[in-house]
Amino acid sequence: MSSDLRKSLSLPMLIALGAAGIMGTSWIFTASDFFRDYGAGGEIFGLLAGAVLAVCVALAYAELASRYPRAGGEVVFAFAAFGRGWAFVAGWLLLGAYVSSLAFYVSASGMLLSELLPIMRTMPIYSVAGTTVFLPSLAVGVILCIGVWLLTSSGMNRAGRFQMLLFSIMICIGIVLAITGFSTGSFENFWPAFEDDANPYTNTIRFILPAMTFLTGFSLVSTLAEDADMSQRKIGIAVIATVVVAAMFYCTVLLATAWIVPWQETAALEDGVIDAFRLAGFPALAWSAFAISVLGLLTSFVALFPAASRLVLAMARAGLFPRAFANVGPSGRPGNALLFTLVLTLGLGWLGRGALLWFLDTGGVYVGLAWCIAVVSLYRVRRIHGAVEPPFRARPFWLPGLGALAALCVIAVILIPGTSMSLIWPYEYAILGVWTVLGIVIYALAPRRTESEMRRAVLGNAGDDDP
Repeated sequence: MSSDLRKSLSLPMLIALGAAGIMGTSWIFTASDFFRDYGAGGEIFGLLAGAVLAVCVALAYAELASRYPRAGGEVVFAFAAFGRGWAFVAGWLLLGAYVSSLAFYVSASGMLLSELLPIMRTMPIYSVAGTTVFLPSLAVGVILCIGVWLLTSSGMNRAGRFQMLLFSIMICIGIVLAITGFSTGSFENFWPAFEDDANPYTNTIRFILPAMTFLTGFSLVSTLAEDADMSQRKIGIAVIATVVVAAMFYCTVLLATAWIVPWQETAALEDGVIDAFRLAGFPALAWSAFAISVLGLLTSFVALFPAASRLVLAMARAGLFPRAFANVGPSGRPGNALLFTLVLTLGLGWLGRGALLWFLDTGGVYVGLAWCIAVVSLYRVRRIHGAVEPPFRARPFWLPGLGALAALCVIAVILIPGTSMSLIWPYEYAILGVWTVLGIVIYALAPRRTESEMRRAVLGNAGDDDP
């Protein structure tokens, strides 16, 4: 018989898991590419605009997570609003996105370390999608994955403290980079922030699309809500704070990068923030920027791994996965769900960076659709429980809808073939198709349980007032 998870995460831990859990590594390196394609202004202003839209969507998550502080986030929201079918759709989409990211980190961790340890690029064992997989690199990724599994299996309190330590180091490095950049650089290096022949409005709007994927950590907070040891209102606050903290960190470091040397010179380099500070004469800070990318990979792994297991737990509670995955041990930890997440991650992790980039791209589609399901769930839940005031209320009511509309635009641009931002034909479209068909089969085979049993398992005490 399943039971509740142990509540052990403080507010700072939850914010750290959400904010640092989605920062990752690539943005440190891709600043050169983005400065070249969009201008420094396009990336930085686009990030700010993306943060506004992300907050719009996050408002829906904040209200729903405060109302239903249960493991699974979007699975719980969709179940409360529409029942078992839409709960499966939301969970299946996000599981694909989360596991794809985790599998990518298995491959990317060794490749990142190869900047310091060339041995990581020795002993090739096979190639997938034009990318060679090296034995030392794969071994490091497997060891990292097992280590994160052991950490999160030992309790979210330990994982939360570890995440706070890593995130604190990232913040400190970011502050040093910002102080150095703003004190030794100049405004003239940043402005004008666009090329003379570029349209600043178009470039800014175009970058909103990738910017929104940089700021999805708020969904991790709602997925981990049952682990939170705080009031339901504070859970909602943590959702919003995650977007604000992440956006401030991104924009500050990137603006300092554009400030310290002319951003056009950074655009001509290869490794973004790292090369900009090296060019400015601060090699130690260049390595510090590299350290942010390493820490970002670790923090993303530590946050996404337990979040994926909570999705599995929630879907099992709803009778969508085997009942064994819904079991929570006496210590308040979902051991079976965590083990299943480990197996899924390692099962994809061997594919290598080339193939996994296909999965990451399709994961962006999954996340955007999950955002839309959550926002629609908010309006449905409000209709059902209009007289019940949630601990945190999204105001004004139309803002989440605006964010969902932006997410739909992102998905449309990605899915339409033949544009510069389309999915890669035929591989990524095939992955979407296979994942959809596999989901249909699993849903059709899922065992049925009584409605009251499912509602109690998925919603807990929060579902007592449901009709």
